[in-house]
Amino acid sequence: MDLQSKGTEMSIFIAGATGVIGRRVVPQLVEAGYGVTAIGRSAASRSQLAHMGARPVELDLFEAAAVRRAVAGHAVVINLATHVPLNLRAFLPGAWRMTSRIRRYGSANLVEAALAAGASRYIQESFAPIYPDCGDQWIAESAPTEAARYNRAVLDAEASAQRFTAHGQTGIALRFAYLYGPDSPMTLETIRYVQRGLAPVFGAPQAYYPSLSHADAAAAVVAALEVPAGIYNVSDDEPLRRREYIDSLAQELGVPAPRLAPRWIVKFLGSVGETLARSQRISNRKLKAASGWTPRYPSMRQGWQAVLDSVETENPLHTVKSAS
Repeated sequence: MDLQSKGTEMSIFIAGATGVIGRRVVPQLVEAGYGVTAIGRSAASRSQLAHMGARPVELDLFEAAAVRRAVAGHAVVINLATHVPLNLRAFLPGAWRMTSRIRRYGSANLVEAALAAGASRYIQESFAPIYPDCGDQWIAESAPTEAARYNRAVLDAEASAQRFTAHGQTGIALRFAYLYGPDSPMTLETIRYVQRGLAPVFGAPQAYYPSLSHADAAAAVVAALEVPAGIYNVSDDEPLRRREYIDSLAQELGVPAPRLAPRWIVKFLGSVGETLARSQRISNRKLKAASGWTPRYPSMRQGWQAVLDSVETENPLHTVKSAS
């Protein structure tokens, strides 16, 4: 589908429109001519969405009747809504409860509303690291999943998308790798740690760490308007080993390679730490073949440079790179 020629034929409803992916997706769809309705939880976020050219709405995803009214008249529903805890809070008990609730109940409400509206396509954000540790093997969508306690609701969200397909429509689940970008608190925290000689990564140095830039994730969402129903991995072309991942950042910063966190610490970080320690060499071949999508940054080697350049541009008084 040519976005420029088909844009005016569709109206799109987006949940999670002001998140790190959503705020990159909305302008692309508006520019392509789509009529975009987007949820904004605060007056400031609704103002931001209106500035992008979307029609902002205030909506509680857990109010099924209200969701049905809001979605009525839309041909496509995109659900990017999450509530991801930041940095060390991610390891605290109950930290993922709201994200689980959104994925379990918010996704179900959106699918029911999309079906009632006669929508043709439903796109659901999902999480690629639900795969088990597979060592050096490439991981395709056909691999079994091994969701951890904190992220089991990912499978509930995917089941909602599959239910949409079972009704004869096109349900898509996009399994995103670990996201990074200049507006990610986790990314910025990683940069600060490496500047201090520490590496906030867990697991074996040779284990693979699947990553994806915010920009490439947004492009994948737009590409999903064209693909057949199903589950798609969304990762960069070359997942790096953890040692390579951190060393490539240190090289861009101009600082010595930091020491990695001791492997024994994982046992104290619960199911989140166990997931973060897995080796996952995730393949994006299915999405590339179905849509022509390809990541702008093939690996974190290129991604780190783009992140640091953007941080320096946006924060000229705070240079992140070390003086050479």
